[in-house]
Amino acid sequence: MNFKHPEVLYFLFLLVIPILVHLFQLRRFKKEYFTNVQFLKELSIQTRKSSTIKKWLLLLTRLLLLAFLIFAFAQPFFAAKESKKNTNEMYIIMDNSYSMQAKGKKGELLKRAIQDLLEHTPEVQNFSLITNSDSYWNTDIKSIQKDLQDLKYSASPFRLDNLIAKVNARKSAFNKDIIVITDAVGLETNQTKSFRKEDNVYFIIPEAEQKNNIAIDSVYIQQTLDSFYEIGIKLSANGDDFNDIPIALYNKNKLAAKTLINFETNTKTINFTIPKEDFHGYVSVVDKGLAYDNTYYFSISKPSLTNIFSIGDEEKSKYLARIYTNDEFNYNNFPIANLDYNLLEKQDAIVLNELKDIPQALQTTLKSFVTKGGNLIIIPAQESNVSNLNTFMANFGPLQFKTASQSDKKVTKINFNHPLFSSVFEKRIDNFQYPSTKTAFELNSATPSILSYDDQSPFLTSLPNELSSVYVFAAPINKTNSNFQNSPLIVPTFYNMAQSSRKTGVNALIIGEDQSFVVDALLSKDEILTVKNNAESFIPVQQLLNTKVKMTFNESPSEAGNFGIFNGSNLVKNINFNYNRTESNLALANPDAANKFKEIDDIETVFDTIQTDRTDTQIWKWFVILALLFLALEVLIQKFVK
Repeated sequence: MNFKHPEVLYFLFLLVIPILVHLFQLRRFKKEYFTNVQFLKELSIQTRKSSTIKKWLLLLTRLLLLAFLIFAFAQPFFAAKESKKNTNEMYIIMDNSYSMQAKGKKGELLKRAIQDLLEHTPEVQNFSLITNSDSYWNTDIKSIQKDLQDLKYSASPFRLDNLIAKVNARKSAFNKDIIVITDAVGLETNQTKSFRKEDNVYFIIPEAEQKNNIAIDSVYIQQTLDSFYEIGIKLSANGDDFNDIPIALYNKNKLAAKTLINFETNTKTINFTIPKEDFHGYVSVVDKGLAYDNTYYFSISKPSLTNIFSIGDEEKSKYLARIYTNDEFNYNNFPIANLDYNLLEKQDAIVLNELKDIPQALQTTLKSFVTKGGNLIIIPAQESNVSNLNTFMANFGPLQFKTASQSDKKVTKINFNHPLFSSVFEKRIDNFQYPSTKTAFELNSATPSILSYDDQSPFLTSLPNELSSVYVFAAPINKTNSNFQNSPLIVPTFYNMAQSSRKTGVNALIIGEDQSFVVDALLSKDEILTVKNNAESFIPVQQLLNTKVKMTFNESPSEAGNFGIFNGSNLVKNINFNYNRTESNLALANPDAANKFKEIDDIETVFDTIQTDRTDTQIWKWFVILALLFLALEVLIQKFVK
């Protein structure tokens, strides 16, 4: 037992006063004479005995009355088991990723969690609220009521360790109470290791009742025909019993195609054929699961000619003219002696076709060309200087040429997973017409090979960067040294190496991914590009690259959709943003990751638990009651005890 005012206990010395009063009676007895002496003697003995008992009873009641009264003023209490945590600061981490869009017993998980906070958080409680997208420091429930009601889902997946890092970055002399509200989708045990030992952690893990969900994962061009695109739409189904699911394709908000699909497996690819012209729309499905991943926004630009240069001997470059035809490419070949350096920046791809030596001025220009988004294809000459090649390759990444060896080698392996061949083969091929080379350099590269020799050494590899790729052959491919020009592989290989993703393919970005985007735009110093649609407008981070502009979007936009890139009122290019699909599989909920911490059913229980565990038990009222009881007992003794 503890006392709030222990100094009052010094008044217990006052208990001496009633003791002294009872020990030393100041009143003297008077003698009274009666006739019957025997009777008076017996009466005197009885009176003295009863008087003594009464005095001791009164002494006891008065001592207890005074003692309990003094104890009451000292305010005794029993300390709470967690009383030392009363000074803890409170932090609430709330998951507002799209998996919280799932429905539980009382509706959408996020909306229910917000309602519980608004209803059961004490008005005097000071706390900080951290979500995937926003932070509110040192606030109270009234101050952020409107913000909570307007809280939107975040495109960023829930990363508990990142949010804990924000909490730990708040320097304070006090320990922390941390309440984590999440459905635990994607939660990993190692993410909880960021909690400090002195923190008091509670987990509230609402559970979705409906875990079946369909998501549109990606859209790509399956096949390019003369007048049409055949696009492939890849979907995934998490759960079971998905039959007759409607899927629709919209171009500029107008229905272009619609059908029903059934899932025999967890993944499904469905094809649509659309005209070979500008497409700017979306594909959507209807299911009973999450809504955020039911729509995929994309666009396909009408093909424009790809500008490509080859630098080298014209006789050795004739096969390139047969691949890069006039209907799709604007192709030109220049010998190194007649090269116009001013034209290089305007190209989409450049082929260095068996140059014996690469001049320093060309090396500098090509380094800038690749940085700004151009693809570079390097075919060494048999007489190439290894030192010169390695100096040049140092501009692009960790790849080194070693001395050439003269021995017949066959190209026997295709990397079907490489983006260069992702849409070339309908099925994997084990036997094909193996091309071969007579003289080849050995390539020392850390990147995976695209085509490999039978000894597993690379024949063709690449150095990808943020905006483009550098493709490197290990051997000359002229007809004297190789039969690669006669191989069926040569057309798709060179065709895809020259293609620019800015001019062909599906345009669809993921919100929050660190991915740059380049558009062709010639801007003055005062001009900027704006990305907007009917609902949202923002200015991305942008960098001028001569006739191109490199843009970085960070966490923008806030919502997925079809957008346009504008220079003032002029549309430069269509662009599209989608949500990351990492939250789509609700079966990935991992509540076991929170096993080491206190798991509570709801926010009301958390506050009740904290209140109970940290509130001292005040017992001074009981001492007041006991004091009054002994006061009443003294009155009764005075009245009824003779």
